[in-house]
Amino acid sequence: MPVLGAKLAAGSNHPLGATWDGLGVNFAVFSANADRIELCVFDRGGRREIARYDLPECTDEVFHGYLPDASPGLIYGYRAHGPYQPERGHRFNPNKLLLDPYAKAMFGDIQWSDTLFGYRVGAARADLSFDRRDSALAMPKSVVTDDYFAWGDHRRPRRSWDETIIYEAHLRGLTRIHPDIPPDRQGTFAGLRDPRMLDYLVKLGITAIELLPVQAFLQDRFLVERKLTNYWGYSTLGFFMPQPAYLANPEQAGHEIRATVRRLHEAGIEIIMDVVYNHTCEGNEMGPTLSWRGLDNASYYRLVPGQERHFINDTGCGNTLNIGHPRVLQMVMDSLRHWAEAYQIDGFRFDLGTILGRESGGFTPGSGFFDAVRQDPVLSQLKLISEPWDLGPGGYQLGNHPPGFSEWNAAFRDGARRFWRGDRSQRPEIARRLMASPDLFDHRRRRPWASVNFITAHDGFTLHDLVTYVQRHNIKNGENNRDGNDNNISSNWGVEGETSDLGINIIRNRVKRAMLATLYVSYGVPMLLAGDEINQTQRGNNNAYCQDNEISWIDWSGLEDGTSSPMLNFVAQLGEMRRRYPSLRSAIFRHGVELIAPDVNDTAWFDELGVPLSSSAWADPNAQLLTLRRASREPGGGDVTIVMFNASGEDRNFVIPTPVFDWVIEVDTANPVHQRARVAEPSVLVAARSIVVLGATIEESDL
Repeated sequence: MPVLGAKLAAGSNHPLGATWDGLGVNFAVFSANADRIELCVFDRGGRREIARYDLPECTDEVFHGYLPDASPGLIYGYRAHGPYQPERGHRFNPNKLLLDPYAKAMFGDIQWSDTLFGYRVGAARADLSFDRRDSALAMPKSVVTDDYFAWGDHRRPRRSWDETIIYEAHLRGLTRIHPDIPPDRQGTFAGLRDPRMLDYLVKLGITAIELLPVQAFLQDRFLVERKLTNYWGYSTLGFFMPQPAYLANPEQAGHEIRATVRRLHEAGIEIIMDVVYNHTCEGNEMGPTLSWRGLDNASYYRLVPGQERHFINDTGCGNTLNIGHPRVLQMVMDSLRHWAEAYQIDGFRFDLGTILGRESGGFTPGSGFFDAVRQDPVLSQLKLISEPWDLGPGGYQLGNHPPGFSEWNAAFRDGARRFWRGDRSQRPEIARRLMASPDLFDHRRRRPWASVNFITAHDGFTLHDLVTYVQRHNIKNGENNRDGNDNNISSNWGVEGETSDLGINIIRNRVKRAMLATLYVSYGVPMLLAGDEINQTQRGNNNAYCQDNEISWIDWSGLEDGTSSPMLNFVAQLGEMRRRYPSLRSAIFRHGVELIAPDVNDTAWFDELGVPLSSSAWADPNAQLLTLRRASREPGGGDVTIVMFNASGEDRNFVIPTPVFDWVIEVDTANPVHQRARVAEPSVLVAARSIVVLGATIEESDL
């Protein structure tokens, strides 16, 4: 135990956070504007403060001190002294206990109380007032950790981008009601590594799982008061620590996460973390004082110039992290490297990624953040994905991120939805999206994997709901159905909601399979929303961010024997087809100029008669039929594929373009139990609202 009441030794200003060296703990915390910072030590129950120390030194704006004989498990927090001048951006209040921004574990939960706010709640011009009540009893505390883990000969899978298939999932919702996973592991990292879950993911054919936020996040007060939950987790409370609720054994957090990563890697599956570095959970000037605001509000947040009482809100969440500040950027970089090195995470998806590229003149692909990540010897080798928009001016930056970053491609989502809904003038649009959107990404030597393609994601309808609802049905969110996107580019095909009408259900299922096939035959990186492969529904809720219940949890009851279903088998078949034919997943942009075999270019477009498309045919607003032929040369031979699209409401015969190959029908989306079959005729019947995919190998002698 540390010697209580003793003064701290000077310690070091590096590294930031609480670092155990075997003899004691070094504490270091950044603040450019604090006068002094106190370290508060608590008993093992986290309720009683048993010692308080001034951090004795401040070097380069980092307060630091060393506590001899302290060890992992020590529970602590900070109090920061300085000016309380909101109009100048300063909100210091030493009555408020603060989490260490670099804490790697947390003890306890937020207990919502007015004491958590630096001002007197309810006072006139409230945030300009000053609250003297102590917040410690309502606050979670930071915990000193020991991060050692024996990785041994562990190696990351390092799957190439062109073979990557992403599965976007909510860690808790994925296994929360999985009937074959032990109850004490459901909804946790331990549940994710359960052999039955791993077997399922391998069968599905995905190569990476992208987890919604697993960094510690806040249960927002307004949701708690509505008896709802911050389910998605886009409200970060700690950038270095996991969400305690996602751990089967919170006292062994690091080991549980690392064991899960190791098991997934052994199965060939990478882990991508959805991370939120654009804002924090502290909200705007009326939000609570939990960590960054109390340590140095004017440094950590972007404030309105000349009105520093107020926060720039390009995120729509009340505040915006000041990534342009070197210490804030350092915190983000240190956090990323922590997850990449301590946990061997394979990549990151950056929520509202445009924010990370904002500098004084607006968004730039040469921002300090992008430059820092691209030159980092660890992070630059991982999979980096940006959500390329925010709510600020000029916030939609799809296609404008720098090389090394992939981007969620909303143009693919919208184009695929419009095409299969039957909208007019969609032939050129769907063609661009099938080729990894070269209009957006084919510059600066970027590759097709710059485009992360998706039909659905956590934010919006599931695939099943996309063909079942036109309107959002978000009443249970408690916002009078005003929240969520009101432009879903969806169709219910005749009836809003579930129906027993056989004809409507046939159409709905065909369209679902056609959209999934479109995803898998497109260049770029396909991303599948967890549950779409088993017809998951959220009952028309397209903004289930606060629904920690059966609306959001994956319903596994439709699986036969707990392992298969027609849709699951169909999606697995799509993945196997994509692996079998390199022409479906090119590593380079193709423009139809390379001759792969006699009379076969790398890319060619035809109508349903097998005739190359003319400029007038491309411009035909009524065209709903399209044939795409692609070919690839590989060592020892090559392959050629033909994808026939029929978005019309009638069955149509498609003539197979010449030259003739030994064609095999790989997929027919009108028939989910289709078995691979050779083509005996010069034409193929493509059912209404369906896709047929033909494949053939090319011998090396024919190239």
